[in-house]
Amino acid sequence: MGSPREITRNRALVVLFVTTFAFAACFVAWMMFGVIGIPIRKELGLNASEFGLLTATPVLTGALLRLPLGIWTDRFGGRIVMTVLLVLCAVPLWISTYATAFWQFLALGLALGLVGASFAVGTPYVARFFPKNRGFAMGVFGAGVSGAAINMFVAPALVSHYGWQMVPRVYAVVLLVTAVIFWALALPDPGVGSKSIPLRQQLAVLRNPRVWKYCQYYSIVFGGFTALSVWLPQYFVNEYHFPIGQAALMAACFSLPAGVLRAVGGWLSDKFGAHPVT
Repeated sequence: MGSPREITRNRALVVLFVTTFAFAACFVAWMMFGVIGIPIRKELGLNASEFGLLTATPVLTGALLRLPLGIWTDRFGGRIVMTVLLVLCAVPLWISTYATAFWQFLALGLALGLVGASFAVGTPYVARFFPKNRGFAMGVFGAGVSGAAINMFVAPALVSHYGWQMVPRVYAVVLLVTAVIFWALALPDPGVGSKSIPLRQQLAVLRNPRVWKYCQYYSIVFGGFTALSVWLPQYFVNEYHFPIGQAALMAACFSLPAGVLRAVGGWLSDKFGAHPVT
């Protein structure tokens, strides 16, 4: 595999867009419980706390698994790790259609959280193809969180016509198809060489206080975005008695622009620097 300089810009853009597409597909699945959790809550008779736990389990594991997946991306490459992730996450999605008890949904939600950790795979992967415009690349890739809005459009339609069980089945197939497309169009990771970086050296970055500072920023802004994305549909249903489709549409009005504007934020970071923009 050649260096980023040897890869044409058009080919790098193909990698960027197919990786963004894969991330959007992951985010659609990750936010699934924000919509199908509403009929599941009625079916199981869950209270507000239990519903909150149901929607939080994928987010929890998605956050915790980002560090190991980022390490594996540095070691094995983003193309391999992302493809394996897409295939593996289709399994708990499909199995969730057979769940009948609350604990089963929680266990599957924890497994499904792996798909949310795809952010830690795609971010360093696409950045390596754009050494001079990393902010732009990571911003465009980050726009894949618009998958939260796509979920708000697709899931209610599937629920109303076929029941909530159809949603994870369709999403599982989408992840498998995406894995094939991604593998076909992506390139081997230029950051993976013959000499791997030792784990201790990779973890040394945790000693830098700036890392923890930016983690705190991220936990507030992205944590708030994720929480509202999964909570708003049921809020509109319960407080304003909107139909699930209308409630999801209202939630999409929040998540869609928040995702698209990530690309703008990445461009501004290249122009003015990440710290001032943040």
